[in-house]
Amino acid sequence: MANITTLTASQVWRPDHNIFNPAEAVPEALVLEHSFIGGVIEGDAPSLRVAYVTDDEAQFTAEAGTIPEAEPGLNEVLVHTAKITQLVRLSQEQYRQLGTAQELSTSVQRAIVKKANEAFLTQVAPTPPATAPPTGLANISNIVTGTPVADNLDSLIDLVAKIESNGGTPTSIILDPLAWAALRKFKTASGSELNILGAGTNDSQKMLLDLPVTISNSLTANTGLVIDRTAIASAVGPVQVATDESIYFNTDEVGLRATWRLGWNTVHANRIGKFTIDADE
Repeated sequence: MANITTLTASQVWRPDHNIFNPAEAVPEALVLEHSFIGGVIEGDAPSLRVAYVTDDEAQFTAEAGTIPEAEPGLNEVLVHTAKITQLVRLSQEQYRQLGTAQELSTSVQRAIVKKANEAFLTQVAPTPPATAPPTGLANISNIVTGTPVADNLDSLIDLVAKIESNGGTPTSIILDPLAWAALRKFKTASGSELNILGAGTNDSQKMLLDLPVTISNSLTANTGLVIDRTAIASAVGPVQVATDESIYFNTDEVGLRATWRLGWNTVHANRIGKFTIDADE
């Protein structure tokens, strides 16, 4: 009696399903660097519940005096996730050409990172009752909005100070390429040829106000974000890649599928700031 199992079947009948650590598969994804990862979620319905405490005030109490009871707030935010996907269909003959599989893998990786970064920064808020894809950082209503940056860095300094006064500790600044270029052109004085940020001919690391700078073309032109990564909770799953040589059986084609489920939310929205650059100055 025949015993058909995945142990005896050919590879085409038991396609492999590969899972990659996102830090290795998509290291350029901004969510990995600019948030704290709280867990992994599977499915559109479940959410990650992130607990945080709103501190109550302490006070001075006289010797032998009654110490009033504090009431710190026990709060939570929900992190809903969505799945980024790409499916590539190609002929068996093309799939087996030298270099095709590797180049397609690289292309899928770029596409997933691009979509993830766009969503993390600028995704519009979902229309209720929808909860995903989650709102991009620049569109979260309660983050701090700085005054436009023009001529000098004063308003950006004020924005960083405002975030710090809200209890945040900024960890980085994200800028679109045009915003970074505009800042690099700011001069120390009217008529001067000296740039505020220096010549920039041998920068080992992009820095602004002692904070590391990340450049991303996923942001709107001439805009930037000041980030406190501890104020952004995320749920990030593994990047999953599968190849199936039988799904398009009647056309002898191969299916290459990649998926990545992720989501985020702000724990303290007022510890994130956004600003614009007056590029005409």
